[in-house]
Amino acid sequence: MAMTTARIVGPRDGKVGSHGGVGVRFLIDGAESGGGFALVEHPMEPRALAAPMHRHSREDEYSYVLAGRVGASLGGEVVHGECGDLIFKPRGQWHTFWNAGDEPARILEIISPAGFEKFLDRMNDLAAKGQLDPPTMATLAAEYGAEVDFESLPGLLATHRLVFPGPHAG
Repeated sequence: MAMTTARIVGPRDGKVGSHGGVGVRFLIDGAESGGGFALVEHPMEPRALAAPMHRHSREDEYSYVLAGRVGASLGGEVVHGECGDLIFKPRGQWHTFWNAGDEPARILEIISPAGFEKFLDRMNDLAAKGQLDPPTMATLAAEYGAEVDFESLPGLLATHRLVFPGPHAG
């Protein structure tokens, strides 16, 4: 395990980015945690879908709701988390999440083990350059052991009254 220095991550610290209605702020990456986990914050605009249905082969995700109401589809079951709730998204399970309310929401996302935060970082860099489209996103996800189902978007958007300003098919 890598040696790190104790520090405080303040409310304005960390690299930030956005892809549509969901932002990301990188708090701790795998290099800092010795690879055990990464921690990111996701601020979400009202009714914003974070991603199409997708699944990870390498890591679990834990979403701790800081503000608002967050919906998630976990292996076909829809759940809602309120402030203080933790939503567990195990590896190998199709899932997605969204802001289920009409006010902004925020979650802390724990990724364990670390690594997938690099995908988020690369995705944000591509989005900032206007180079993020479905084929690029799918190829990038595969590099990190993830699959993305863009065909899930129309149903998710209609069923949960969501918006997805990020890259999507059609």
